[in-house]
Parts: sequence; structure tokens; C-alpha cells
Amino acid sequence: MQQIRRDVFQAIADPTRRAIIGMLATQTMNLNHVAAAFDISRPAISKHIKILSECGLVTISRKGRERICRADLGQLHDVAEWVNQYQKMWNTKLDALGSFLEQEQSGHNNL
Repeated sequence: MQQIRRDVFQAIADPTRRAIIGMLATQTMNLNHVAAAFDISRPAISKHIKILSECGLVTISRKGRERICRADLGQLHDVAEWVNQYQKMWNTKLDALGSFLEQEQSGHNNL
């Protein structure tokens, strides 16, 4: 069976996975506790956790019969860098637009 290569962007594209990351960012939880917080089936939550694990955003360890889920947010650095490049670009464009509009406004006020 071919393994699907997943990345962080795929993981955060889904709102349920983003919610799971948010929960696990504040505390470590067992899989049942994570599943109880959502109105979807436990197998669906397990699939989301698996995707998050494949992307490196969640680590799963066993403690007895429990599966303990822990957030590993280091992978979000790639997302932050990607977003930051566009944020800088848009800030530059919006600053230029603001300057242009100010010049236009002051030119009209001088008439």
C-alpha cells in the first residue's frame, strides 16, 4: 500500500484538525478525551489524529492501554514563514496605497 505524503498545510486546512491542535497546544490528552470534545465519531477523530501525526504536529505515545496525544507545534514554523512573506508584501502594497490616497487627498484640498 502506498503511503500518502502529507504536509502541515494539509493538516491545518481542516477546521476539526485546527481545533484538535488548539486543544492539544494547551494540554496533553488521551485520544478518548480528544474525541469526547467533538460531535463526530471516534474513528473520524482517530483519522484526524493520524493525519496530524503524519505531518508531525501531534505525537502519540502509549501509556498502558491509552494513546496519549501531545502537540508538537514546531512544524507550524513553516506555515508562519509562508504567511509572513505574503504579509510583508501586502503591508508594502497597502502602505503605498495609503500614501497615494493621502497625496491625492492633500492635492484636492489645495485646489
